[in-house]
Amino acid sequence: MPIVAQSTETTDWVSRFADEVIAESERRAPGKPAVVVASGLSPSGPIHLGNLREVMTPHLVADEIRRRGYQVRHLISWDDYDRYRKVPAGVPGVDESWAEHIGKPLTSVPAPEGSPHPNWAEHFKAAMTASLAELGVEFDGISQTAQYTSGVYREQILHAMKHRRDIDAILAQYRTRPKTAGKKSQKPVDEAELEAAEGSGAAAEDDGSSGSAGYFPYKPYCGNCEKDLTTVTAYDDDSTELTYACTACGFSETVRLSEFNRGKLVWKVDWPMRWAYEGVVFEPSGVDHSSPGSSFQVGGQIVGIFGGEQPIGPMYAFVGISGMAKMSSSKGGVPTPADALRIMEPQLLRWLYARRRPNQSFKIAFDQEIQRLYDEWDRLDAKVADGSALPADAAAHSRAVRTAAGELPKTPRPLPYRTLASVADITAGHEDQALRILGELDPANPIASLDQARPRYDKAEAWINTHVPADQRTIVRQEPDAELLKSLDEPSRQSLRLLLDGLADHWSLDGLTHHVYGVPKVQAGFPADATPKELPPEIKTAQRTFFALLYHLLVGRDTGPRLPTLLLAVGQDRVRTLLGE
Repeated sequence: MPIVAQSTETTDWVSRFADEVIAESERRAPGKPAVVVASGLSPSGPIHLGNLREVMTPHLVADEIRRRGYQVRHLISWDDYDRYRKVPAGVPGVDESWAEHIGKPLTSVPAPEGSPHPNWAEHFKAAMTASLAELGVEFDGISQTAQYTSGVYREQILHAMKHRRDIDAILAQYRTRPKTAGKKSQKPVDEAELEAAEGSGAAAEDDGSSGSAGYFPYKPYCGNCEKDLTTVTAYDDDSTELTYACTACGFSETVRLSEFNRGKLVWKVDWPMRWAYEGVVFEPSGVDHSSPGSSFQVGGQIVGIFGGEQPIGPMYAFVGISGMAKMSSSKGGVPTPADALRIMEPQLLRWLYARRRPNQSFKIAFDQEIQRLYDEWDRLDAKVADGSALPADAAAHSRAVRTAAGELPKTPRPLPYRTLASVADITAGHEDQALRILGELDPANPIASLDQARPRYDKAEAWINTHVPADQRTIVRQEPDAELLKSLDEPSRQSLRLLLDGLADHWSLDGLTHHVYGVPKVQAGFPADATPKELPPEIKTAQRTFFALLYHLLVGRDTGPRLPTLLLAVGQDRVRTLLGE
């Protein structure tokens, strides 16, 4: 695999990692047809936006390598053969009765009530798979249930058991070190891993065989209750006979590990085994893996037992939600990629992951901040179009809007998100009214169909309906506020007359923006187009007072959607009525 010219997008973190991965892949396996990058996801519950960074980091690197003409395999290892650890809170169709399945493989746990999927793991995998398709993420999915139960890893399991003392010696280097307090993992945690880390493997009977060591890196699932609450009591390397007992139901049996497919390697052995088996060159890991004794650090030593090398890859920082603490996959109710994609286009979500280096934390907005993020995105889009964007910003934009396979579907007329949200808020689902308002935003180039504003309009409407509290929704008055109108002083009446007099001539988004801001200027004796530098500070105060009056007369509150949008939504005739004409 010869090294080809570096991408022209050399100023961003993705290109730099792509350079390193290509060079490392060539060093390890000259001429290998495909570069291998990897992610791991545990479908133990809703797969959240923090887990998405585990996928997006290698996806972006893999996509850059594809753009350079290389073949790339992005593996997503579904850790669906992990044990079911606990019943997550807040999952619809799940109650306390699911606790009886704790200890079973995730693929042996029933799906939530009403799910069309055959088991727990498939239910949560399906939602993530659909989101990845919408995001344009190309990957090869590997079910660890399928790998283990079909015997794919049999040689690796036998090899690990044969070298269990070597593995135990590596783990022992870290067992006496103090644990790092307060760190939470974004990597799936297998309780067998905790067992291994603390040296609590079952003591085997000392029968004089080479399998009399006390530590075993393999955990069977019980043949009676299906749970992993088992203890290996004996193992013979020559015959591969393994004896285990279940502490949950009392069942015990002796099996030949060379023929037995109902169990798995503990996590700290399983992960490096897969690196070697798949030839993984690049895989990121969470910040929790920077601590001594972490899975990634220990795996870097254990992988050599399987004849492999540790992947290169960054530690990635946590992803938060605007207004919330950092997420934990062990709790229900944390936002998932599907939740984000209901309120934002795939391009925006891709951009949030592409523009920040993996070691930089960031937040995804589900509150009013989403409007500012969209404004920032639209400004970047305009800069890219006119060639004024900085190289790193242009690179992040490119990675957001397209992959090596082509551009992602986009909104034909990407009107401002905050405007669309205001229209959706005011019209409350009446599409004919929404189309009327959107058609008046730009009279010179009117929108002819809501489809021109989709899917962005639908995302903004979903945000209004699901993330804006009912008491913050906009309800236009049915009748004028006669009492307020009667109480107005002459300057306030004059400001309303000035607004109404110029309403028809300024009936567009830009026109109304100019007109509404201009009324207090004209009233104070300045030109409507006077700039802030040409105006005394009290004009800003007059504008705020004027805006508050309009909001009270139109919607009965101090604030609301942007006034130009609100006026268009209400319509000229109704505006005149509500303002007392």
